[in-house]
Amino acid sequence: MGETKISISCLFPASWHFSLSPVVLPRFLLPSFRQLLLLGLLYSWLREDRHIHTRLGRVPDMEATDTNNPNLNYGLVVDCGSSGSRVFVYTWPRHNGNPHELLDIKQMRDKHRKPVVMKIKPGISEYASTPDKASDYISPLLSFAAQHIPKNKHQETPLYILCTAGMRVLPESQQEALLEDLRTDIPVNFNFLFSDSHVEVISGKQEGVYAWIGINFVLGRFNHVEDEHEAVVEVQVPGSDQQETLVRKRTAGVLDMGGVSTQIAYEVPKTVSFASPQQEEIAKNLLAEFNLGCDAHRTEHVYRVYVSTFLGFGGNAARQRYEENLISTTQIQNKLLGQHQGEIADSPILDPCLPADLQDEVGPQEQRVHLRGTGDFDRCRLLLQPFLNRTNDTSTSLNRVYQPPIDFTNSQFYGFSEFYYCTEDVLRMGGDYNSTKYSNAAKSYCATQWKTLKERFDRGLYASHADQHRLKYQCFKSAWMYEVLHSGFVFPAAYENLRTALLVYDKEVQWTLGAILYRTRFLPLRDIPQESLKGSHSHWHHSFSFMNNHYLFLACFLVVVLSILLYLLRLRRIHKRSTLLRGASASVQWLEEGLGSPDLPVTL
Repeated sequence: MGETKISISCLFPASWHFSLSPVVLPRFLLPSFRQLLLLGLLYSWLREDRHIHTRLGRVPDMEATDTNNPNLNYGLVVDCGSSGSRVFVYTWPRHNGNPHELLDIKQMRDKHRKPVVMKIKPGISEYASTPDKASDYISPLLSFAAQHIPKNKHQETPLYILCTAGMRVLPESQQEALLEDLRTDIPVNFNFLFSDSHVEVISGKQEGVYAWIGINFVLGRFNHVEDEHEAVVEVQVPGSDQQETLVRKRTAGVLDMGGVSTQIAYEVPKTVSFASPQQEEIAKNLLAEFNLGCDAHRTEHVYRVYVSTFLGFGGNAARQRYEENLISTTQIQNKLLGQHQGEIADSPILDPCLPADLQDEVGPQEQRVHLRGTGDFDRCRLLLQPFLNRTNDTSTSLNRVYQPPIDFTNSQFYGFSEFYYCTEDVLRMGGDYNSTKYSNAAKSYCATQWKTLKERFDRGLYASHADQHRLKYQCFKSAWMYEVLHSGFVFPAAYENLRTALLVYDKEVQWTLGAILYRTRFLPLRDIPQESLKGSHSHWHHSFSFMNNHYLFLACFLVVVLSILLYLLRLRRIHKRSTLLRGASASVQWLEEGLGSPDLPVTL
């Protein structure tokens, strides 16, 4: 009887296909070390492949938007800021019907792969005295967006016009006059999905929440698929009567220091207790509770976020406050002591917050004060602490504002704007923040002679966008950033989970992304009824996917083994029958010649 070969190819790469004969089958059924190793490698490959897809899913799509795709949706957000207005165009595919998942929103990109964005100046608040021109002011932005969005999609494309700092300072009557002109004229000239509630002046708290949502969305923190590589946190769901808890991905907090203000935003996973009714009332204005999901009855996307903005605590505003205090203090001392300190360059005021031997002049002409830097970082920090206006109360931070506790052992923060510029532009250590290395580098910079710093600047040793203004005030801003972080927000010096950044995944994340995510959160309800089967079995679907990733090879292997066993039984039965036939009819030659069996290939 010839050898029977079995060819096996069960979802393996081509190079893994192999053949077995019945002679070696018993050894195959007792796996060798090599076979066990192959099993382990494939198992690890499947798990890693799943993790790679998770990571790739976070990388923003840099390809041009396919406007011919009929299943693509569009949305517009106009950011009416203090110095100008910008329109952002966003796109997302049809929702998959799974209420556990959010819309997959991305910024639209033109044929050159550039983000579809347009900016105009000045800010809309400049039209406060002529509110009837507000819609004419906005029209170029909307016309620009309309050119990029397919015309048949206009009537289903939501448009949001959200005004920020510049409009907030206007009297309410002037705000309303500008908004009313937009509400009246825009629907006449454009066919976007637009209602009265789509145009408003948002608060600093709303803007902070939208920024927090946008950054965490890009980081993939709202994707609650199980991933052992991601940090998790236990959350007490806001608004739950039974104090429902769940474990989900840890979100990232946001620190942002501009020229005028500083802002902090982070999730508060645990229910907060208050020392007094007054503190509770204050906290209500700083805590935002919201559901990003489309189903109000599901709690997996319910978040409690603390947001606080501190006007006057930005880098430039802090320097201005410091100089004003320096001028007034100098004048008082000169009057009391009959001196003229700082009035001429030969008798300057010594300023530890300026680089060594840097000479500067501050104040208006009639109050001009001459300064000379001493470059003492530690002394500068001490002088800046009173400007934080904080107390020893552990439940407050900058300006004595309430701040809920942060779990520094299980948290992560990103620092933007001045947090990044202070660490990177001159010190060249942006990224993962280490307070010891940072303070040592800042001390060294402050103590360096101004002449030497200028020579380094001329040789191009600093960041390309760093200018002499940055060099001049880097010492001050380094100390201010350090004090705001460690004395104001009370971050421990040993905290290791702060990353300073300019971009997230090579992308500047605007608060407008968070705004459209939040404001379109109910749109998936349009698609869920059409995908009811998928929606009702979403839990089964995820379970199956999980099992498929982990046990695909095991199931395949068992099928192969079972098939081999069945085939062996069949061969044994055929062999017995052939033996009986040979004993009864040994004289029949054609039967004897038929005993030789050709190779039988079996593919599974």
